[in-house]
Parts: sequence; structure tokens; C-alpha cells
Amino acid sequence: MRLTGKARVAGVIGWPVTHSLSPRIHGHWLEQHRIDGAYVPLSVAPEHLHQAVRALPALGFRGINVTIPHKEAVRAALDDESALARRIGAVNTIVVTQDGRLIGSNTDGFGFLENLRAGAPHWQPGAAPAVLLGAGGAARAVVAALIDAGVPELRVVNRTVARAERLASEMNGTDGGDDACSGGGKSGAPIRPLPWSALPQALDGAGLVVNCTSLGMAGQEGLELDFAALGGRLAPGACATDIVYVPRVTPFLAAAAAAGLHVVDGLGMLLHQARPGFSAWFGVQPEVTQALWHEICSGL
Repeated sequence: MRLTGKARVAGVIGWPVTHSLSPRIHGHWLEQHRIDGAYVPLSVAPEHLHQAVRALPALGFRGINVTIPHKEAVRAALDDESALARRIGAVNTIVVTQDGRLIGSNTDGFGFLENLRAGAPHWQPGAAPAVLLGAGGAARAVVAALIDAGVPELRVVNRTVARAERLASEMNGTDGGDDACSGGGKSGAPIRPLPWSALPQALDGAGLVVNCTSLGMAGQEGLELDFAALGGRLAPGACATDIVYVPRVTPFLAAAAAAGLHVVDGLGMLLHQARPGFSAWFGVQPEVTQALWHEICSGL
């Protein structure tokens, strides 16, 4: 990669940031397209977040990605945010405009849908209800994406049902607004909060099951469902997908595959969510290719 004084600069901000795969993803695309640019990791403690983000225009940054734990707190440092980011309550991508304004957006839902469509092209969002396991912060982007994609019903199953009820009340009937990464428009799809004990009933006729918890992540206990017993309740051709990507095959996905479900791992969500930011900062629309998959998977 060749850098000059005219190099375009972007990066990722987090605390810590050593876990992030984003520098490798964007570095791959910069090399592929021979762009005079750089993408750098920025390890910023929470107490310095506002100062660091507000300094981006002065430092010549085109923008940044935002990772844990800053996705919600960073909103206070922005000049504006997309309708979708406002709806989700979190920002993962910031663009610095030519006049130095900081505009936040959220591309997690875009990445989720693009990964699902690539890994399960037969999946039709309007054909059957979807089931989400978990109601934490990560679930909000997936909920918004599936509503905008046109699922007829979204069943959110959580061990603490009050949390699922809160998510449903906040997002039921909201407007997708003008954000390019949402499906756009207002959806009448209901969000049904359910306790974990109601999981068998939640799966009745469902065409998609999504693990939106961190269970199954490396170092944590796995989420293991008895799909062999429960899978018969699902719609024909049902899919299972996980937002966890380390390991790529989680206990949840392994059980789903063993029961004959079509499975899509979570790594593609990470790869696809990076595309809108790269396009905005470096002026090229990148693709998620087999070469990129190999580059990222070789380091996992």
C-alpha cells in the first residue's frame, strides 16, 4: 500500500480495539483497489471519547467505525445521525462531511441482511415469521432490519421477558425514515415479546431463527437448542443464523445444522456492514469476495 500526503484516512474507535477485525477488512480493500489511504485502530478510553471524536475533522479523517463500548455514547459527540441510527439508538459508522460535520449511521442491520441473503438466497422475509433469541443492544439493529425487510411477525424470546417487552414497545410501529441502510418506510409487522419458556410455541411456523445473544462466543457458555425436537415446528426450508462469529460454527449453529436447518454464520455480517463506510470514505463500493473471506478467516 502506497501512502502520500494526500492519503484518505479512516479508522475504528473502541476500548479496547485490539480485538477488531476492521483494520484487516478495510486494509484488504485498500490494497485491492490500490487506494492512497489508510485505516487505523484508535484505542480511546470512554472519558476521552467526546474529545477524540470532535477532533476527527481537524485531523483530516474521512470518518470512523465505532465498536464496543462506544456505540451509544458516541451519539452525544455528533452533529447529526441517520433516522435508522436514531431508531436503533446506536452508531457504528461516522462520516466527516466536507464542511467538517460529523454524521452517524448504523450499518449493522444492512450487514445482517446482506449476509443472510448471500448465505441463504432462498430465504424470503415475507414468507414466515422470524424468531430472535435475546433482546439486548445487538438485537435492535436486527429487529429494525427484519421489520423493514417485510417479515410478517417478529417474535423476541428472552430469559428476562421485561427486556423483550421494552424492546417491543420501543420499536413496534416505528418509522424507518430516510436511511439508505434500512428497508425504508413504516412497517405494520408486530413484535411479540415472549419468555424463554414459550420458545417451542415461538418456533411454530417460523422461517428464521436468529441468535442475538453473546452465548456461544469464544470463552462463553454455548447456546444449545434441541432443534431435533423443536425443528419440526419450523416452516419448511427454515434458516438459523448467529451474530456471533468467533467461533464461526457456534453450538447453536451446529445443533441447527444437525437437525437439517440451513445455517448462516455471523462473520459475513461483519464483512458486509463495513461496505457502506468504506464507500463513503474512500469513494469505491467494495465487495465481499472469497479472497476477503480467506484473508479474514486465516486469522481467526
